[in-house]
Amino acid sequence: MRACVLVITLFFLVNDWGGQKRWIRSAMLSTAASSSRSAQPSSPADVNFDEQIKPILVSKCMPCHFSGGAQYAKMPFDRPETIKRLGEKLFTRIHDENHRRLIRDFLSQ
Repeated sequence: MRACVLVITLFFLVNDWGGQKRWIRSAMLSTAASSSRSAQPSSPADVNFDEQIKPILVSKCMPCHFSGGAQYAKMPFDRPETIKRLGEKLFTRIHDENHRRLIRDFLSQ
């Protein structure tokens, strides 16, 4: 009796009766798609200039590019528009890749 049930089950799978192969295939594709979506990096969240970017600049570019510094009149680094204008030229003093990534995310907003 078990052999008969096994043969009938295999027959349905091979001949795609009842849409079973389609169901299995769609379940496998759905699982693969969801795992590839989770492997892709999500879009960067909004980067806050005052909380995330400015502390990096203070640690690397103080005192010259901040109030009272020799370069402040030309390039004030306490203003987001200056950083957007300079772009990746900032990286001459910023070597940490995590800081660079954060600045790139800010620039792309």
